[in-house]
Amino acid sequence: MTLAEEMTELARQAKAASRSLAALSSDDKNRALLAMADALESNGQRIQEANTQDMQTAAGMELSPAMQDRLKLNEKRITKMAEGLREVAALPDPVGHVLEERTRPNDLKLQKISTPIGVIVIIYESRPNVTADAAGLCFKSGNATILRGGKEALQSNQIIAEIMVNAAKEKVPAFPEYAIQVVPTSDREVVPTLLSLTEYVDLCIPRGGEGLIRAVAEASKVPVIKHYKGVCHVYVDRDANLEMAESITLNAKLQRSSVCNAAETLLVDEAIAPKFLPDIVDRLLEQNVTLRLDQRTREFLPNVGERAEDATEEDWTTEYNDLVLAVRTVHGLSEAIDHINQYGSAHSDSIVTGDEARARQFLNQVDSAAVYWNASTRFTDGAEFGMGAEIGISTDKIGARGPMGLEELTSYKWIGIGSGQLRT
Repeated sequence: MTLAEEMTELARQAKAASRSLAALSSDDKNRALLAMADALESNGQRIQEANTQDMQTAAGMELSPAMQDRLKLNEKRITKMAEGLREVAALPDPVGHVLEERTRPNDLKLQKISTPIGVIVIIYESRPNVTADAAGLCFKSGNATILRGGKEALQSNQIIAEIMVNAAKEKVPAFPEYAIQVVPTSDREVVPTLLSLTEYVDLCIPRGGEGLIRAVAEASKVPVIKHYKGVCHVYVDRDANLEMAESITLNAKLQRSSVCNAAETLLVDEAIAPKFLPDIVDRLLEQNVTLRLDQRTREFLPNVGERAEDATEEDWTTEYNDLVLAVRTVHGLSEAIDHINQYGSAHSDSIVTGDEARARQFLNQVDSAAVYWNASTRFTDGAEFGMGAEIGISTDKIGARGPMGLEELTSYKWIGIGSGQLRT
């Protein structure tokens, strides 16, 4: 069987499964999700053994420590995957809701009803927890999913999907086994081949770096919702509580530096730079953060010397996913907003200030999927937003934007209920 034939069969099976999913009740879906969660935990050793093989592959590929951290699965992360599935099971079923209804003058009743999208292809790198999160969310929202992870995570992704499918079939016999599928090859031609199958595939959601997302968007013949890179900012305003600003900055950068909602650039109002910069720079350096400073920032740090590097233009648009932070001093709020809108990736940005009017200006004018006032950027996450697990964080403006949970994985259709009405 050729690769094209193999992918066509995979997609055909997914389309058939998506139709079978419509016959499952909310109770069926929830029981299946809870069984999946229990099975992941009880098979933790198998998952970690497969993950060890992937970690060896990653080492051979010379992936960065940050990327290897994203790949690694331990007991805590497996438990977190299971908890995510249980949270999804506890959420309301997003399918079948009446979103809008109206009655026309001729008594024709119209209802706008939420429906599954159909078959969703998820393309992602490194993080095998995405396999459980994406499959669980797609299943709860009535969608079949085809998962295409990176070469470095192939063993982990396959065992996670296998465990979930087997557990669901045992608990709910009507569960369609092709509702969750992992592409079994790392061949690069898989992506353009799958995304040309418009007869079977309804949507693609890529998660990863700029290169991956750009390649997917250019190759795809099906709609794409982009989980673009996370060039996130913390702006410390002249009216900030500096103790709060320090805590937020450290959390946004250090709580987990390898993820997309970690801060990559710190902007500081020059009015408070003499007080704020020396302390925050010392704290960051103590945590082994590599700092990239603009010239104005260096003027407030005469003793930093070679402990920090000079920032380049490229630094302002770079998602480091590592212990690296660019720092720029700005002439106030307007320059901070302009910087973020020019260099950011429309992901997550935060202002720290005690002035509500200035905060509102920032919240209104920064054009990002999530904007915060006196809070860390690390909250841009489906679980933190109360959505349970997330499928990704969309930086698009059309359709879903920000964390994508169950509701963002549905479409809708119109139902007309008449009594013999004819259009004249």
